[in-house]
Amino acid sequence: MAKAILVLSAVCSILTFANFAQCHEFFNVEGSVYCDTCRVQFKTRLSEPIEGAVARLACRDIVTEKVKYVTEAVTDKNGKYTMKVEGDHENELCDVAVVHSPREDCNEPGLSFNSARVVCSKNVGIPNPTRYANPLFFMQKAALPGCKDVLDELGLFPLEF
Repeated sequence: MAKAILVLSAVCSILTFANFAQCHEFFNVEGSVYCDTCRVQFKTRLSEPIEGAVARLACRDIVTEKVKYVTEAVTDKNGKYTMKVEGDHENELCDVAVVHSPREDCNEPGLSFNSARVVCSKNVGIPNPTRYANPLFFMQKAALPGCKDVLDELGLFPLEF
């Protein structure tokens, strides 16, 4: 009899935990932040990861555009961050944006591509709970001297440096 009660108690605990896990969705949003050393607003071989940059995810209601959820993360030495996002945000638009760079020489936000859209819902056909954001960046105050060569290598018309 005692074994039956023990087994029944264990089964109830497992079912309770499983039900709890279903009610509380979690997503991991991963991305990176770099310094655009050539001021071209895309990553080149001269781009540098920014350690200690702050990225913020904000989810807004699709209809009212009211912010419903916000979380932040700080980048590691490789410029990478991971955010734990709680809940399913099916009826919200979630965007990650950079909000702070610790580098005095590279803290100017980009003129475009200053955020990355991320879907944080289980109802989109993506079984993996990890979502990947496009790389984000800050621009260096002045382009590095080697940027002209990088743009020539890419076959792009060099910008004024």
